[in-house]
Amino acid sequence: MSDTLNVLQPEHAILPQLAQRRSPRAYTNQPVSTETLQQLFTAAGSAASCFGEQPWRFVVGSQQSSPEAFEKIVSTLAPFNQDWAKNASAIALAVAKTTFSHDGNPNAWAKHDVGQAAATLAIQAVELGVQIHQMAGFSQDAARAAFQIPADFELVSVFTIGYPGNVDALPDALKERELAPRTRKPLGEIMFEGGWPTAQSEDYSVAKV
Repeated sequence: MSDTLNVLQPEHAILPQLAQRRSPRAYTNQPVSTETLQQLFTAAGSAASCFGEQPWRFVVGSQQSSPEAFEKIVSTLAPFNQDWAKNASAIALAVAKTTFSHDGNPNAWAKHDVGQAAATLAIQAVELGVQIHQMAGFSQDAARAAFQIPADFELVSVFTIGYPGNVDALPDALKERELAPRTRKPLGEIMFEGGWPTAQSEDYSVAKV
């Protein structure tokens, strides 16, 4: 199953899963099966990491198989996010182990690696007809307390997991966001071949405010 709403139109050809990846707020009531969840997090676990540390940890709540955990995670979200996230099939808390296991030293790349794992999961999700929506709007303190997460782990983000639904079911403000054209900065603003651009060569007039 392919989600073809608001597909990104990139400057150059990329994998279709990358162009179809988006962050929906409308979900169907179709459950995401345990097998599919396991595939998603297996994909996350395949990501690269510094020293092969694999610092990512995910606390998952499913409406079908672990409803108490689902409700706990939803309750840590900002009210704006709770309104739509409660309709997803599952939700996950992404956590980073902040020290290396082999020597106990701080791992400055832990959050970067958790981001890589989440991105890998997101692309696997598209392949399976699922979409995720990552959020920063949650209470780290509430989530830590709810799941007794140790001090040497840092909470990174929360993301919903589900099959994208009908945007017409959303309030007008959220529907507008869902249907707003997906754009990305031009390649020239993010890729500097040969070195960092000088002030004279930068063109801020084309930057999106």
